[in-house]
Amino acid sequence: MGAQWKQKGREANSKAKAKLLSKAAKEVLIAAKSGADPTSNARLRLAIEFAKKVNMTKETLERVIKKGAGLLDETVNYELVTYEGFGPHRVPVIVECLTDNRTRTASNVRQHFRSGQLAATGAVSWDFDRLGAIEARGPAGADAETVAIEAGASDLEATDEGVTFYTAPADLDLVRKALETAGWTVETAALVWKAKNPVTVAPEHRPEVDEFLSEMDEDDDVQTLFVGMA
Repeated sequence: MGAQWKQKGREANSKAKAKLLSKAAKEVLIAAKSGADPTSNARLRLAIEFAKKVNMTKETLERVIKKGAGLLDETVNYELVTYEGFGPHRVPVIVECLTDNRTRTASNVRQHFRSGQLAATGAVSWDFDRLGAIEARGPAGADAETVAIEAGASDLEATDEGVTFYTAPADLDLVRKALETAGWTVETAALVWKAKNPVTVAPEHRPEVDEFLSEMDEDDDVQTLFVGMA
């Protein structure tokens, strides 16, 4: 694990799909602040791709881009706020939120950490690397290590869904394009926090940790969870 936490079976219910759409919309709103043209805004390109993968309609996507870019009368006040702490059994967690109300979000996150410990900035992130991560599936017979070298990825690891390629943050979009040119299907591409030394949690304690993470993930302000758990 040691990177983004994803709730198992989350795509299986309508509430979860609404949550994914909300996350996608917020990411597009924030990205579009730097410009409404995805050809010159790499973050917006990635946000648009994610929005399409969670089936956001074309009309909604166009409106959200315009709203984020300030092309409509409505104002956008979302900002990225990051929290660090430890879940049950000292599992390190980084919580990224997109919020229009810092006070509300801080109160909610503090409540979620009641079974763990909310920590100061840097108390957890020092033991994580900030990286670009691209989840992709290759064509039949493709060699992941070869394409990683050719695309400029710094590392890779096999997953149940395919292969995750890691990059320097600034190289994320370039490597994504190179993988697609090589015939790979990119499922997700985003900046992540990857644990350097993920902790091992005993099987009997995993349900408690998963319950903590699930509750955190249900918060509307929580955008992404990164967990240092093996």
